[in-house]
Amino acid sequence: MTTICLIRHGETEWNKVGRIQGTTDVPLNDRGISQARACGAHLTAEDWDVIVTSPLERARHTAAIINENLSLPMVEMTEFQEKHFGKAEGLTAQERYGLYPDKNYPGQEQPDEFRSRLVSGLTQLNEQFANKRVLVVAHGGVIHTILEQLAFGEFDASAVRLQNGGMNRIQFTEQRWRIQTCNFIDHLEAVQVQAKEKRS
Repeated sequence: MTTICLIRHGETEWNKVGRIQGTTDVPLNDRGISQARACGAHLTAEDWDVIVTSPLERARHTAAIINENLSLPMVEMTEFQEKHFGKAEGLTAQERYGLYPDKNYPGQEQPDEFRSRLVSGLTQLNEQFANKRVLVVAHGGVIHTILEQLAFGEFDASAVRLQNGGMNRIQFTEQRWRIQTCNFIDHLEAVQVQAKEKRS
């Protein structure tokens, strides 16, 4: 039984202000670094075999910080890179809606292509790391799409906002992937308290 923990990368300044990132390489901010450290500390309570990361900087940096605690083999996979949003990248939600109310962003990766490469990535992981425990550091759009595909209508992406540094577990059992936990964020409580104290 292969187990995967899908981790959303730590926060960036674009996350903070609501700019869509896609494949634009935006670094972690200080809060994002703290979230990654909290993930690493939490994950030491269990045994893991490998950490897989999207090649984008915000994911790679999150994975590297997590791996300071775990010292696992680290593998980059382009299959888990965020969707490319074309001309919408860098725009806030208000700007995107004003320019492209139908979300038909010029130059964006098409949904079928995006889903196909995520399915390919999961298949590769299940073949290369069968019966292993795998950490995958990726992006909100990637994780949302994976969970939607696995839940057979039981997961509503519009109703769940995946948190930066949040964890989602899936397992391959009875010939298909099944969701075990979604948007686990208990380990981020101290980071959230610190952020509130800075604002007050």
